[in-house]
Amino acid sequence: QVQLVESGGGLVQPGGSLRLSCAASGWTYDYYGIGWFRQIPGREREGISCISKKDDATYYIDSVKGRFTLSRDSTENTVYLQMNNLKPEDTAFYYCALDKYLYCSSYAFNRADRYNYWGQGTQVTVSS
Repeated sequence: QVQLVESGGGLVQPGGSLRLSCAASGWTYDYYGIGWFRQIPGREREGISCISKKDDATYYIDSVKGRFTLSRDSTENTVYLQMNNLKPEDTAFYYCALDKYLYCSSYAFNRADRYNYWGQGTQVTVSS
């Protein structure tokens, strides 16, 4: 059974950094696309980034580009989201998810309907 487990969330001051991890297990395919989403209560889930294992392609929405960086562990199905220069508006519950097509789409990576497995999420709070 496919499982995704996020970790690394917490409370950080504006301008600070956090690194989120997403560990995928039970995945039997050679490739994957893992996306990150975030959600504030009362709002729709927002797709923010994605990384493809096949070619290490990464995609980001404009509001996090230059501040957030995706990487992956080459030996395990673990993806990291390094978040720098965090802002109060980054406060949200963060989820990782597996793309059902096994890769990230350059134009649709932030669409929730591309993903069929989701983690339980981790809270990120940016506040002074």
